[in-house]
Amino acid sequence: MTFNISSKSDGKTVLSFLRSTIKISRSALAALKRDDMGILVNGEHVTVRYVLKENDILFINDKDSEEDLNEAIIPVEIPVNIIFENEDIILADKPADMPTHPSHGHFEDTLANAIAYIFEKRGLPFVFRPIGRLDRNTSGISLIAKKSISASYLFHARQNGAIKKKYIAILCGHIEGDGQLQTIDTYMKRQEESIIIRCVGDAEDEGAFRAITHWRLLFSNENISIVEAIPITGRTHQLRVHFAHIGHPLLGDDVYGEPSEYIGRHALHAAFLSFPMPYGGEETAFISQAPADMVEAARALAGIDLHELCLEKFNK
Repeated sequence: MTFNISSKSDGKTVLSFLRSTIKISRSALAALKRDDMGILVNGEHVTVRYVLKENDILFINDKDSEEDLNEAIIPVEIPVNIIFENEDIILADKPADMPTHPSHGHFEDTLANAIAYIFEKRGLPFVFRPIGRLDRNTSGISLIAKKSISASYLFHARQNGAIKKKYIAILCGHIEGDGQLQTIDTYMKRQEESIIIRCVGDAEDEGAFRAITHWRLLFSNENISIVEAIPITGRTHQLRVHFAHIGHPLLGDDVYGEPSEYIGRHALHAAFLSFPMPYGGEETAFISQAPADMVEAARALAGIDLHELCLEKFNK
């Protein structure tokens, strides 16, 4: 990664420039310091204390080394749609029934395995750096950083609320509403004697954290309601717990609701994602089409085209 230093950055140290421009993390900075070719100015190695001058050429080595590789992630040829890719990020359209990370019982069927295979075919080193994670049975857009510096930039953006994700959810039952934004604001915690299941709790409960979800009703009949859901916080199972809490669990959610004959998983899809593109900060937005199983369930239960509803909503 190369930067041409302008008059605006004249007099800044390399450290100050990197922190303000690419939001570099401590770990990424430490890796650069250990690398003899990590930071170069005009072709010469410098430390982070070097004072930049106008017209300097600053080079940052953002390539992964062999010791950075995720050796435990096995490359596996699994079909996955890549929505967008550049030198810094990959946007993958994760299908349902695909975990994001390898874990017990899922070592060769994850999004990480699929992306590792893509990199292996290119002969490139691979480090899996997802910015957020979708549940195994939640489909939709997954943002993955290809470099440590890109990851630190995007993690900083997420912490500051600059990454916005919107979901389409099919809920059980009829909801009255006028399409205005509603809010669910609770505390969430692990359910006793479970490491997976979450529940709503009180602020003073041990392990309870505040969880906020905005949502908007898009359609409702006597069978189902279709909503746009915007998680403000990122608690595990947050949307599933929140909609069950208001009496309208996700269609097909066999943990917080009940199974459905119309869909074989909980009906939740990450349909929209916007974020500042590394490193210029321009906000970029992407849309993922509603998946076939949710489209079929909406057609069977409501006679509507969920795909068209998503396009109409998120292209506004």
